[in-house]
Amino acid sequence: MELHNLKPKRGSTKNRKRIARGEGSRGGTSTRGNKGAQARTGYQAKRGFEGGQMPLHKRIPKFGFKNINRVEYWGINIDAITKIADDNKVTVIDKAFLVGHGLTQKKDLIKILGRGSDKVAKAYEITADAFSETAKNAIEAKGGKAILTVRTPAASK
Repeated sequence: MELHNLKPKRGSTKNRKRIARGEGSRGGTSTRGNKGAQARTGYQAKRGFEGGQMPLHKRIPKFGFKNINRVEYWGINIDAITKIADDNKVTVIDKAFLVGHGLTQKKDLIKILGRGSDKVAKAYEITADAFSETAKNAIEAKGGKAILTVRTPAASK
């Protein structure tokens, strides 16, 4: 056996249809039928068009509501913050610190949540966009500060 003797297994390949190569091979219209937009070059059906019947995206019922004024926060619990702060021996925690340690991204609005509020051992000065009541009370109970950042309307979008 040599390379020039190799052939694909019988029935595994199929010859392509040779369109517009004479009258014997559907040469007149190239399998596009007679006249009309679909027979012309450059024809492209609109996305979702189903031949005139009501398309699927209009047949399915709509429900729900999306509030365009919603402000979405990225929640970070106190237990995660205190663990990282204790490991790095810091008491001042701001957005740059949280981004640097992978707890959030630069574009996120941050809300400090209260899980692990009983584990706050010392006074932390935490700056964030929002605080839950539990988190704020836990921080201030140990003599720390919960500082809200001032957001401009343009920055919130």
